[in-house]
Amino acid sequence: MTPRLIGIAGPSGSGKSELSRRLSAMTQAPILSIDSYYASLSGIPFERRLLVNFDDPASLDSALLFQHVRQLAAGELVQVPRYDFATHTRTSGADPLSPGATVLIEGLFTLYWNDLRDMLHTRVYVDLEDSVCYARRRERDVRERGRTAESVEQVYFSTVRPMAEKYIWPTKRHANVVVRGDAVLDEAANQVLRAAGL
Repeated sequence: MTPRLIGIAGPSGSGKSELSRRLSAMTQAPILSIDSYYASLSGIPFERRLLVNFDDPASLDSALLFQHVRQLAAGELVQVPRYDFATHTRTSGADPLSPGATVLIEGLFTLYWNDLRDMLHTRVYVDLEDSVCYARRRERDVRERGRTAESVEQVYFSTVRPMAEKYIWPTKRHANVVVRGDAVLDEAANQVLRAAGL
C-alpha cells in the first residue's frame, strides 16, 4: 500500500506540532518534522551561527528532506537526522522512521516548496494570529531551547515575523484544509482526517 502523505504547515507557534501529535495518536501515523533538516553549522564559530536566519527556507537541507519524503512515499524506511537547536548543529546518529499507511510531514515550510507540495495527498495550514504565535514561541524557546525572553523577542521581530510574512503566510493558499491553531484539538484533527478521507 502506498503511504498517504499529509503535510501540516503554518507559522511558528501556530500549533502545528500539537495537531500533528494528536493526528499521530489517532491514526498511528509517524511524524516527520522538517525541523530535523536544518543544515548543520558545525563548520562556523558559534557567534556566527547566531546570526543565521533560521526562518529562511535556505537554512534547511531541502535536498535531503525531499529525498526522504520520496523514500517514505515509496514505503521505505529513512534515517532522520538529529538536530540540536542549542548549538545549531547535527548530532551523531539518526532516528529511523518507517512509513505507515499515513505519514505526517510537519513544519514551517511544508507547503512552501513545489517539490514537497507535489508529493502530498493532503495539505493542511494551521492559522493563528501573530500575537498569539509570538507568545507561544517565547514560552517554548525559553523552556525547550535554552533561549532568553529577550533573545526570543529580538529574533521574532527581526526575522521570524518578517520571514513568516514572506514565506509562510502566503502558503495558506496551497492548503486543502485550513484549521485554527486555537480550535479544540480533536475538532481540528477530525477536520483534517475528513479532508484526507480517513
